[in-house]
Amino acid sequence: MHSVSSPSVEGRPLIDAAVVTRLLLGMAILATLTLSICIGGRWLGGRIALAGNSDSPKPFLIAIGQDKMLLPANSIRFPTQRKAGSADRINLGLTWPEMAGYSQENRLRFDDMRQSTGLIFVQLSQAIMSRDMSGRLEPIYKHVTEGPSKLFVAGLTLHTLKKEAGYQDEVLLTASRPGQPDYVVRCTLPESLEKSTSADCQRDVAIGKGMSVLYRFSSLHLNDWRKIDEAVTTYVSKRLIP
Repeated sequence: MHSVSSPSVEGRPLIDAAVVTRLLLGMAILATLTLSICIGGRWLGGRIALAGNSDSPKPFLIAIGQDKMLLPANSIRFPTQRKAGSADRINLGLTWPEMAGYSQENRLRFDDMRQSTGLIFVQLSQAIMSRDMSGRLEPIYKHVTEGPSKLFVAGLTLHTLKKEAGYQDEVLLTASRPGQPDYVVRCTLPESLEKSTSADCQRDVAIGKGMSVLYRFSSLHLNDWRKIDEAVTTYVSKRLIP
C-alpha cells in the first residue's frame, strides 16, 4: 500500500509575489501621501503665517470713481480688495517711515499688535464731502471747539471739542502752513505711551478728481506730522494714472 506524501514546499518562494506587489504598492501610496501632507502643510503654514497679508508686489489697476490707480498687492490690506477693476474703497497698510507694503522683512509690524504703531493705515474712497479736513476747519470745526487752545508738540495747537458734538474723547490739532491751508487732524490722545495705538489720529485729504484719502497713524508720531502728511499724499499721487 502506497503512502500519500505531503506536498513539498521546496522550490516555493517564501513570500508570494502578489503579496510583495501589494506591499510595494502600499508603500508607494504611503510615500505619496506623506509627500502631499508635507507640501500641503508647508503651503498651509505659509498662508497662516501671512494671515491675510500678501508679500506680492504685483500691481492692480483699480478705479475709484474717476480716479485710476496702480496699487501693489502687498500694500492692500484685505484679500477681497486685491483685484483689478472698480472699487468703492481700498484699504492700505504701509510701514512708517518707509511707506512700504507687507514683506517678510517687516512682517512683525503687521503681525504683532505691539509693533503696529509703526504702520499707517490709508483708506481710499470717493469723496462724499465737498471739503477735506483742512477745508472743514472754518465752517465746521471752529464751531464745535470750546475753552482756550493750548500749544502742543511740533508747532501744533490743541483744541478741545465739545462733547455734544459727537467726537467722543477726540481733540483737534491744527497748525498753520505757509502757502497752504491749515493742517488739521483729530486725535484720541492716550493716557500713556504704552496705550498708544496705530489709529490714535486721523486726517483726510482730497487727491485726484474726487478721491478722499483718509489716513490713521499713532500719536507717537505727531512730531512727524509734516513728513507723514507729505508721505501719504506723495504715495497716493504717484500711483494715480493721469
